[in-house]
Parts: sequence; structure tokens; C-alpha cells
Amino acid sequence: MTVQVFDDHPCLLGEGPLWHPLRKQLFWFDIMGRRMLSRDAGGRHVRQFDRHVSAAGWIDETRLMVATERDLAVVDLESGAETSVAPLEADDPTTRSNDGRADPQGGFWIGTMGKHGEAGKGALYRFHRGQIRKLASDIGIPNAICFAPSGDVAHFADTARHLVWRIALDADGWPEGEWSVFLDHRETGINPDGAVMDRNGLFWCAEWGGSRVAAYDAKGSLVKEIGLPAPQVTCPAFGSPDMETLYVTSARQGMPSDALDDAPLSGQTFAIPGVTPGQTEHRVIH
Repeated sequence: MTVQVFDDHPCLLGEGPLWHPLRKQLFWFDIMGRRMLSRDAGGRHVRQFDRHVSAAGWIDETRLMVATERDLAVVDLESGAETSVAPLEADDPTTRSNDGRADPQGGFWIGTMGKHGEAGKGALYRFHRGQIRKLASDIGIPNAICFAPSGDVAHFADTARHLVWRIALDADGWPEGEWSVFLDHRETGINPDGAVMDRNGLFWCAEWGGSRVAAYDAKGSLVKEIGLPAPQVTCPAFGSPDMETLYVTSARQGMPSDALDDAPLSGQTFAIPGVTPGQTEHRVIH
């Protein structure tokens, strides 16, 4: 498989790639730069925010649900209007949003974390039809929010703990039962970051510090891996018209100059065509 540079903007902390199925356009975020980026036939587009932004889901052709450090906001891509629809730890200036994704039932899951990665300061939330509910707390770095193609299982990771969990969902998309460990990387030290599931149920996870995206089957066995020219890969997303391209964001945050010399593409966004058919990103119902 050939890894290509999709966009050469050097994000300090690239995150949250989203392929918009109606616009046929990739959106992603530079969290530390407080900006949302996208590319289409006209080139790169950048929207600057006054606060950290990290993830999004699509509502319709012109509106996105964007997760920020203090709220969930609906952003109109044509008018530029921005409307806050739910607070997100708005009373705590020491936290921000991180990984997020829409579920098959139209909900939007989003994790929060301490701005300096403080242990146990984060939480996991779900927004659905105007209601936001906390699903978990005592989280270090929330990541790997993604959903099985059957729509009845959710995945979630705490990168700081080297663990990925999964849980069953009810008909409305709310968790039921208990979280169970899906991947336990505590012995290997692998850092599970963002993840997405393909149409066949493989779990594709960007592994921070590992210069790769790794695919695991339902039993947690490693079945495929794709190396990337950046050690700090952050999140994958399937997209392109055939939905077989894997887009991957990366980061250069915290890398010393000699490491950047060895991996000068760090922070850029990559595209790997012909990987496997991915799921179409689900629509957020708000």
C-alpha cells in the first residue's frame, strides 16, 4: 500500500478526520492551533476558532456538529454561523475535548481530558437529540471512539492506560451492561489513539509513538498494519468516493528537533488508497 501526503499543513496536534459523505470532503482539526481544516478541489480551507476544537460529525450538507473545549456547536459551512447546542465541561477551563465520532443511531460521542493530560481528569459523553449524558469518568486520554457495522457495539480507549474497551448498545444507542476489555496493551506499551471500524468489522487503530495504523479482528488479534512516516499518528478515517482510502492525521507536539529531522512529515495528514471498504460516517441527529 502506498502512503501519500494528503495535506502538508504541519498540525501541532492533528486529530478528528471526518469524511463528509455528501460533500465528498475531508475535515480534520489542529487542536493546539484551534482550527478546523478541509480540502476539496479548490484546495485547503481553514476555519479559526477562539477555543480548542477536536472532532466533528455531519448533520447535513452544510452543517457540522463540532466538539470544542467548552461546548458542542453547530457550524454552518456556508454562512459561517456557529450555534452552541450543549455545554461540555464549560465550567472547567482546565479540560478540553479530544476524540469523538457519531454513532449509527445518530448520537455523537465525545471524550474530554485535562489540557496537560492529567490522570483521571477526563470523561466520556454522548449527545443524542438534544440531550448530553456522561457515560464514564476518571479517564486520562479518551480515544478510539468507533462503532461496529452492526450498530450494537461501541469501542473506546484510554490511551494513558494502554486499554481499549467495548460495550453493547441498546436500540437507541445507549450503552447497556458493562465495559469489557477488547485490547490490553499494558505489557507492550502500545498507545491506542483514534480508531475506526471498516465494513467487515476490523478495528483500525492509530498507535501513538508506533508509526503505524494497526487492524485487529473481533478477537483482538492483529491482522494487518500500515507503517506511516510519522511516529505520532493520531486518528484514521475512511473516505474518498469509493470509501476505500484510509486518511490518517498525525502530530508533531512534543517532538525534539532531532526527532523532527528524522520524521519531517510529522503533523501532516496522509492518505492510503485501496485499503478496504470503510463504513460511511453516520449522521448526527440533534
